[in-house]
Amino acid sequence: MAIKRFDGKPGTTVTVSYDSAILADNPLGDPAERAFQVWLPPGYDQGQGHNRGKRFPVLFDLVGFTGAGPAHTGWRGFDENVPERAARLVHQHKMTGCIIVFPDCFTALGGNQYVNSSAIGDYADYLTRELIPFIDREFRTLPEREHRGCFGKSSGGYGALVHGMRYSKYWGAIASHSGDAYFDFIYRSDWPNTLTQLARHRQERQRAGVWELPAGDRSEGLDDGRIAAFLKYAWKRERLNHQEMHCLMNLAMAATYDPDPTAPNGFRVPFDLETGELLPKRWRNWLKHDPALMVKRFGRNLGKLRGVYIDCGWRDQYHIHYGSRMIAAELAAQGIAHRYEEFDGTHSGVDHRMDVSLPFLVKALRA
Repeated sequence: MAIKRFDGKPGTTVTVSYDSAILADNPLGDPAERAFQVWLPPGYDQGQGHNRGKRFPVLFDLVGFTGAGPAHTGWRGFDENVPERAARLVHQHKMTGCIIVFPDCFTALGGNQYVNSSAIGDYADYLTRELIPFIDREFRTLPEREHRGCFGKSSGGYGALVHGMRYSKYWGAIASHSGDAYFDFIYRSDWPNTLTQLARHRQERQRAGVWELPAGDRSEGLDDGRIAAFLKYAWKRERLNHQEMHCLMNLAMAATYDPDPTAPNGFRVPFDLETGELLPKRWRNWLKHDPALMVKRFGRNLGKLRGVYIDCGWRDQYHIHYGSRMIAAELAAQGIAHRYEEFDGTHSGVDHRMDVSLPFLVKALRA
């Protein structure tokens, strides 16, 4: 495998810090002050010539679950990070220069979906009401929404889709790579593993023999102690195995889609912790946040954007291509311009798709 080399102008990646009032005293105790990176295109710092005082479109990169902005700016073996990819695309004249922001939205639950949650923090407001004005003040952006976009993969793709639907006044274009959609396929089928992991942390240890249903009301998705015990265990571990990480992910999703400040841990879960029975009332709260269903109500807001790009591998192991197709079909039915592509791939190793989405976004956002 050849090492990728790029000999053109790389642009400049700078690190800035922002102390958030919105994230202060967030329920997970995560830091309110975050350092994050901003990529400035080649020529940005030239003090004379045609770039003097020139302003640029700006893109926000929303990283997937367990990631944060620095994951996309660091060294990568046999591959490009996002600044290197953007610089190459500019050098190849596949797109013009832009500014790319890499916010850090990591949380103690492994990430978030870039929305507001009383159990995690108000990350949609953090992005739109704090970081956007901060970036516009500190850098030579084109500050109107028509020149600002967001993109991401997986949870980041979900964030881009939801921001395009619910926060369209801030964004001019969005791109989603394998963004979470159709929760009945991607989350519901994963909960048996989560319940099994949580059972290891029951207050009363399970023993071989006749099983009896424990006393107590489990119809409202409240923790009986095992979720708190699992989180305490997870936060002490240096590394979680695959099954434990998926358990943490589903708890993060519960905290996102069904938060409740009066509930233990600040959220409810959509299944009976003992029998695994679906709790319809709780699951309905999840489905309110499902882009495959939201698009029927909020698709018109995507129609206000200058560009909507969605793609997914047709072998996605989380079955997200089905939800992506539902979104594309509904957008087509509503007559909303968009671009939906599929490719021979899974949920992993899809950064090469930014060779398509970044030029698409910059072209849509240019002055």
